[in-house]
Amino acid sequence: MKAVMKVAPGVGQIELRDIDEPAPGPGQVKIRVQAAGICGTDLHIYKDEFRSRPPVVLGHEIAGEIADLAPDVSGLDPGMRVTTETYYATCGVCMYCRRGQNNLCLNRLSIGSGVNGGFTQYVIVPAKNVHRLPQSIDFRAGALTEPLACVVHGVLNTPTISPGDVAVIAGPGAIGLLTLQVVKAAGAVVVVLGTDVDERRLALARELGADHTVNIQAESPEDLMADLTQEGLGADVVYECSGAGPAAAQLLKLVRRRGRYVQIGLFGKPIAWDLDQVCYKELVVTGSNASVPSAWDKALKLLDAGVVRTAPLITDTFAITEWENAFQKFDSKQGVKTLLTPVG
Repeated sequence: MKAVMKVAPGVGQIELRDIDEPAPGPGQVKIRVQAAGICGTDLHIYKDEFRSRPPVVLGHEIAGEIADLAPDVSGLDPGMRVTTETYYATCGVCMYCRRGQNNLCLNRLSIGSGVNGGFTQYVIVPAKNVHRLPQSIDFRAGALTEPLACVVHGVLNTPTISPGDVAVIAGPGAIGLLTLQVVKAAGAVVVVLGTDVDERRLALARELGADHTVNIQAESPEDLMADLTQEGLGADVVYECSGAGPAAAQLLKLVRRRGRYVQIGLFGKPIAWDLDQVCYKELVVTGSNASVPSAWDKALKLLDAGVVRTAPLITDTFAITEWENAFQKFDSKQGVKTLLTPVG
């Protein structure tokens, strides 16, 4: 079967290769991939900005159906429509694993970076990681359960928002648009920031419920904050979803004193950040690293109820044989979410 693989360390080093079809071991499930999303992490791996263990098949945002399972697996059946958490292995004994924070396990191996992922026809995952897709969610929309679970973890598992809060989101990409919907569902007034290249994404943000959108290259978000927030003091909470240093710097200016700064996007490299503002404004700063199992349950409930919609974010679908075009289009921000589909 054909697979998109990181074949060696360094920038690039990604190829389409033929690999053997895998078989599930004890406690494992074999999923026939129907759709897999390209994530910013995949681009960071391409640019050698995120750790991976080549040779390895990329892709961790997947949906499909169970093709096979080990004899010791119960509660799952062939043909079941599913998505899966990303962690292939954690140690199970460290402080973080014992506390249910397996996303922080120092020995974690994830599909798509540490072990083979979903940019191929079949992927092997632990049975305990599998979640059934509700009938209301098709494979394409279901492939975005993973980024939604990451957003749920960053926004809700660590409480960051309250009804009536004014929230500013930097970056109207897939993560920003999912954050918008989760934050809006919590009862906040939501402002989404973008640039000239984001005009179509900002329009989509308005369709998905944003109260205000701002092209920061054409207008000042500070003026909006002065009119929108209590006594003009600034946003109650800001979410950095773009992975861009200038956005992080701007959000520090827009958040009010004793507000909250939440980092969800990944920069891929160190950035300049005015840490003094954390002191001067007495900010609460939180970050989020991937997701935990409880976030998947919430994410699927939000999708099933129609509170969050992922299908409108999907702008392009390519066969994995066209992975180079897909990566280029995703990296150039020509769309929002790009999916890959397998070939034999």
